Amino acid sequence: MIVVTGGEGFIGKNLVQRLRLDPDISVVSLDTRNTSIDYIYNWITTNAKLIDGIYHIGAISDTTEQDERLFEIYNINMSIFIWNVCSSNQIPLVYASSAATYGDGSLGFDDELDIDAYQPLNQYGWSKQLVDERVTILANKDNYSPPFWAGLKFFNVYGSDESHKKRMASMVYHTFNQVMSSGKVKLFKSHRKDYAHGEQLRDFIFIDDIIDVCTYMMKEKPTSGIYNVGTGKARSFNDLAKAVFKSMNKRERIKYINTPKDLREQYQYYTQATTKKLRAVGYTKPFTELEDGVDKYVKDLLH
Repeated sequence: MIVVTGGEGFIGKNLVQRLRLDPDISVVSLDTRNTSIDYIYNWITTNAKLIDGIYHIGAISDTTEQDERLFEIYNINMSIFIWNVCSSNQIPLVYASSAATYGDGSLGFDDELDIDAYQPLNQYGWSKQLVDERVTILANKDNYSPPFWAGLKFFNVYGSDESHKKRMASMVYHTFNQVMSSGKVKLFKSHRKDYAHGEQLRDFIFIDDIIDVCTYMMKEKPTSGIYNVGTGKARSFNDLAKAVFKSMNKRERIKYINTPKDLREQYQYYTQATTKKLRAVGYTKPFTELEDGVDKYVKDLLH
């Protein structure tokens, strides 16, 4: 039996759908959208001996949320609880970390460096950073870990089943809806002299690639550790918008607006994963090019 926490969320739902394509896998989806966090604690504790693997994807992922208590309850405490269950019962674990742990990117995006120096820009990023730090200590110093574990630092993910994220949905989703309603898209202006408007760069990764890496990790169980999951190729928001216009067969119309003040201080101008570590453990599948992923996603949205 494979357990997926956050199974009603964006990445979790896509993961559950992929896993259920295999008739030999029994999948249990747990999510606070349809049950309580106490129920999830009790269910995992009661059924631990029956679990063959856990994908811990569930978390509060709103980067504008300021309530530290919520992050402590849902992101930190739950993650450590699952780590402890997997360690005590020798259950393989794949959990969701985030590229938000890298902060402003001034120290790079290298998953082979010491993680302690990174300074996230928001409470969400800090919640993921603290979990990464804690499990690294437990695994390396206390020798207390699952038989295999992987913390996956997801970069900017886009793809189907993300509409519920609303403001936090991908820019592909927002661009599509803006073009459908007004024929144009609004992108953030640059508030830095070294970046032109719309030329802020992100490592955009298609949801199918995320699920491929997740399932690879659980199936192959390479060296345990923390891994980047990005394409290794930064692209601009202008590139993304143009790809959406092309897939929709619409004329390009882009308007640049000021970045909202509640986002401006924590806004990343550049993200790009290093992928050497992931490739070194045997993951060889090419990542989806932005234009190809956008085209597939837009076709899904149009239907």
